[in-house]
Amino acid sequence: MTGNPKPTSSTRARDLRRWMWRALGLLGALGIVAAIATAMRPKPVVVEVAQVARGPMHVAVEEDGRTRVKERFVVAAPLVGYLSGLELEPGDAVAEGDEVAVLRPLPAPLLDARSKAQASARLSGAEANLRRAQASAAAARTALEDARRDLASLEAVGAQGAASPREVERRRAQVRLREEDLAAAKAATRVARFEVETARAVLRTTEGGAGAAEQMVLRAPVAGVVLSTHGAREGIVQVGAPLLELGDPARLEVVVDVLTTDAVRIREGASAVLTRWGGEADLRAHVRRVEPKAFTRLSALGVEEQRTNVVLDLDSPREEWASLGDGYRLEARVQIWSGDDVLRVPQSAVFRHGDGWAAFVVEGERARLVPVEVGRRGSFDVQIIGGLDEGQTVILHPGDRVADGKAVEVRGT
Repeated sequence: MTGNPKPTSSTRARDLRRWMWRALGLLGALGIVAAIATAMRPKPVVVEVAQVARGPMHVAVEEDGRTRVKERFVVAAPLVGYLSGLELEPGDAVAEGDEVAVLRPLPAPLLDARSKAQASARLSGAEANLRRAQASAAAARTALEDARRDLASLEAVGAQGAASPREVERRRAQVRLREEDLAAAKAATRVARFEVETARAVLRTTEGGAGAAEQMVLRAPVAGVVLSTHGAREGIVQVGAPLLELGDPARLEVVVDVLTTDAVRIREGASAVLTRWGGEADLRAHVRRVEPKAFTRLSALGVEEQRTNVVLDLDSPREEWASLGDGYRLEARVQIWSGDDVLRVPQSAVFRHGDGWAAFVVEGERARLVPVEVGRRGSFDVQIIGGLDEGQTVILHPGDRVADGKAVEVRGT
């Protein structure tokens, strides 16, 4: 009986080499398959993220504005005459009562019956305007006293913790508004009194009394600077012809025209910030009035817009904006809402989804679509009312590549 021959050492070595080559081939094939699978596996989308956080949030309306002198007065010819002596230039300062021009009478038009009747009517109208201005000043003075008493009472209560700081600040804004109203009423009274004096002088001239053949000196009704001049500096002028415009550049206001849809959310006394006016620091202001009448204006795209003017008073010290003049351009940011503890995310994190809003949050290494309920929208952030919790990570500018369940990689990690 013959058995199987015993494998020799050379046979065993040959078999070992054969198995090693087979193992290496198998490992190589597995590596190729793994490489192909890795190449075919979708790569994660690189995204930018932010945290859902709590903190203060402000909502504001931002629009272009321009400065404007509050009280402007046009010195006009009170009757037909020959103008001379108008030597003032824009920017020249004048004091109240300073001589600004001389009007010499022309006998024919100055002494006729019609001119006399017109001068008499003008005097009656000027006296009525003076009475109205005095009544308005008295009412403004009473309103200011009431506002100051209310503020003092509220500050006393607030010292005991029974009044909110916001309510105290609102009453202070009311006092500032009443002070501005009184200052404007006083200026209107001075101008009305000057108009009465001018009308009386014209009436004396037309009646041919004392001074009928003399020249009429036109004086500045208020202190300020010359804002502009009108017409010729010398020659015959007609009744009511404007000669120059006066105003006080220290009493500036800011006029901002806003969309009517934004104007309905702006309240008197609301705080505002003025930027890009040319100075180094921003200026503080507050809303004095939202004008009730709107106007139509074409946008840059040619679309008709309904807008209205919002008038602001400057709160920053005069020395900070002394270089501002009448008609200067700036940008205004008027606050319409604020919160001290608001859950918020950047606006770029939320987007329209169906009939509502949604956001992508990062869970592990994947994006998850979450419906959210949004509240107020600020310049950069949006208020979150529901759907997100503080501390969650949301994706900014998700784009079309991000989908629910999609693998993501946070940029910079």
